[in-house]
Parts: sequence; C-alpha cells; structure tokens
Amino acid sequence: MKIFILYSSPNIDGLTAACANAAMEGLQAGGAETELINLNKLKVGMCQACDDGWGTCRNEHECQVLDDFQTLHKQAYQADALVLVTPVYWHEMSESAKAFTDRLRRCEALRHEQSRFYQHAILCIAAAGGSGNGLISCLVSMERWVDHMRAKKFDFIGVHRWNREYKLPAIRAAGEALAHSLKST
Repeated sequence: MKIFILYSSPNIDGLTAACANAAMEGLQAGGAETELINLNKLKVGMCQACDDGWGTCRNEHECQVLDDFQTLHKQAYQADALVLVTPVYWHEMSESAKAFTDRLRRCEALRHEQSRFYQHAILCIAAAGGSGNGLISCLVSMERWVDHMRAKKFDFIGVHRWNREYKLPAIRAAGEALAHSLKST
C-alpha cells in the first residue's frame, strides 16, 4: 500500500515538518510505503477560474493550468490514502496547501461518488506555531475539503507548541492505525 504525505511549509525543521515526519514514521511502522512531498518545492499555482469560472475541471475533471498539479493529482488518486499536513496561516491552510486543495476540489467535487478520492482515507494535520491561534478554523476548512472530495475522514489532528510533546506520538499512532486500517479492507 502506498500513502502520500503532503506537507506545505518552507521550514523543513519546524513543527509542520515534525508532524509530517511523525506521520511517516507511524505509517511505515504500520507497513505502508510512503512518499513525503513538500508542496512548497513544487510549482502548483492557484486556481485561475478559467473561462466562465470553470475550465476543463468541471466536465473533464482535469485542470487546464499546466504546472506540477497534473502529476501530483494523478499520483494522489493512485495512492491508497493521503496525509495532508499544513501550517496554520491566518486561520487557514498555508497558501501552497490551499492552492493544491482548491484545484483538486474543483477537479473532483462535481464527480460526486465517482470522485477518484471517494472513500480514500485522509488524515489531516494542522500545525499552529506562534500563538496557536486559528487551529480550529483551519481544521474546519480541511474537513470541508475532505467532504467535497467525498473522501473518508480518517482523523483531524491539531498541534501547537504547547501540546507538541504529546501530539507528535498521537500523530505517529494515527499513521500506524491508518496503515493497519488499509490492510484490513
């Protein structure tokens, strides 16, 4: 089984990276093959709301804006599950996570139960550094995205500097549980 861990922070030594690494450790302990993908290292621009507000994403379920999104879209739906880890910026996902998730939502949401992510398990992790503010609203936004994708809500974990010590082991445990749940299906 293959699970992609998408994380979206330019700080490779920060809280978001620690969360992504904890998820990867848990997934691997559960027997999953993992790939860690830093969205900040890819060229995934924001949605252009092409043509009349919908380009090829509405009927063809592919984005017509050519960049790294097309490859990542295909890799993501071929994976058995996804882990999305984002820092919290302004009570939301980071801009690179938002760009990817917004475009993915446009390509998949109108497919309804034919979404290529239908019942794919997704583990969402929001890491709020600094003040810790915005954690809950970011997780709500991530939940809305999972709903639009018709994916399976595996878990939503919020981390900040005051709960880091016990949340990183919880993320490892969630990753391992996700891998085990895929083996049993």
